[in-house]
Amino acid sequence: MRGKHRIKRERKPMAGMKAVITQHGIPSSFYSDRGAHYWSTPKAGGKVDKRNPTQFGVAMRRLGIDMIAAYSPQARGRSERAFQTHQGRLPQELAQAKITTMKAANAYLKEVYMPEFNQKFSVLPAETQSAFVPLGTVDVNDILSEQYERTVGNDNCVAFEGLSLQIPADKHRHHYVRCKVTVRVSCEGKLSIQHGPRCLARYDREGLIRAEEAQAQ
Repeated sequence: MRGKHRIKRERKPMAGMKAVITQHGIPSSFYSDRGAHYWSTPKAGGKVDKRNPTQFGVAMRRLGIDMIAAYSPQARGRSERAFQTHQGRLPQELAQAKITTMKAANAYLKEVYMPEFNQKFSVLPAETQSAFVPLGTVDVNDILSEQYERTVGNDNCVAFEGLSLQIPADKHRHHYVRCKVTVRVSCEGKLSIQHGPRCLARYDREGLIRAEEAQAQ
């Protein structure tokens, strides 16, 4: 279960970076704390292991984004003060707005809280031109996905996070038993299985082949 929860936690930073990239473009660097979703740290409190990137780190490398780990107490203090500000304001605002569901809370964050916060506290940059690089033809959904290698079982299924992902019949092979494949997990939690350059199938969060895929078979 711990591994399953860790995988789900790593999707949140991916989703956050996707929102930034699709709205502004690709940044040259990413400055963060040393959380386990950003960095592998062999020894608690020690240096991060840049040679052993997390799923998030792999995605940043593919985008050419330089990751910078924060070590100074000042850097940690800035992030903690920001968290305290949001934690001190947001719960009260949600309660005042009588919001009780995650969907409604996310909508409030996007449509009310974030625009108001940015309007009050953002400042104009010294340079008028953006430092972000345009996204261009980069497939951000492909890059900002977690990727896990698996071996297809004797039933032509792939076991992943408690699910059994059935690979449908196709014209290229009779089966994929014992083949090495890659399970990709999008920021939204949708799954797909890749064999080399070919996508074999796409699945919903319950592991069922998505309707558009089934209709194409």
